[in-house]
Amino acid sequence: MVIKPDLSGQAAIVTGGGRGIGRAVALALARCKASVIVAARTLSEIEAVTAEIRKANGKALFVQCNIADEGQINRMFDLVMEKFGRLDIMVNNAAIGRYGPFQNFTTSDLDDLIAVNMRGTYICCREALQRMVPQRSGYIINISSVVGFKGYENQSAYTATKHAVVGMTKTLALEAQKYNIRASVIHPGGVDTDLVGEARPDLDRSILMQPEDIAQTVLFLLSLSELAAVDEIYIRRRGSSPF
Repeated sequence: MVIKPDLSGQAAIVTGGGRGIGRAVALALARCKASVIVAARTLSEIEAVTAEIRKANGKALFVQCNIADEGQINRMFDLVMEKFGRLDIMVNNAAIGRYGPFQNFTTSDLDDLIAVNMRGTYICCREALQRMVPQRSGYIINISSVVGFKGYENQSAYTATKHAVVGMTKTLALEAQKYNIRASVIHPGGVDTDLVGEARPDLDRSILMQPEDIAQTVLFLLSLSELAAVDEIYIRRRGSSPF
């Protein structure tokens, strides 16, 4: 079953929107008639996603944004308010990976992961909340990972940052609730993306989930009635161990 909520009149930002999960989410939101800001570091990729949305008669703009740079984040949020006057959906998907044995992991790689996966996501949540509070509505969806609640070898720092995403989402959901704003975290298992290919080269790519599976999970959250809320979703590849 394809989930397709009517998002007419709603404005969305998708970080990491140029490829993989972010691209699939941006396309899915546009198909549901949301106006989408496609944000990522690589200009050619976000231009291509935006063109694909527009070719299908959707509404989209692109903004080059490295969420390790607070100034670029601010410009992204200024753009959504300038063009659409509101922000209804924030999908924090942008992330980077660095991998290696714990005892050999460099401080510079640790700092890079914290800057994007933790600090950048935190700032995006904060800025989204600031725009949503006056509206008394909105939905912030953070893309974590299966490593947001369990560990894998050679992924110590990446795991730590994804645990941080879960922690900030828990407090965000509590603080946002009184403003009628929902916040959820999605934990994808193995998805066929470049990042997973780097992290788990041992996995056969043919058994991995597709980015569209995660996009459908986002649409499921957005399809819920005003009476329902979901705090977190763990979606795994079918061949992995249940529970």
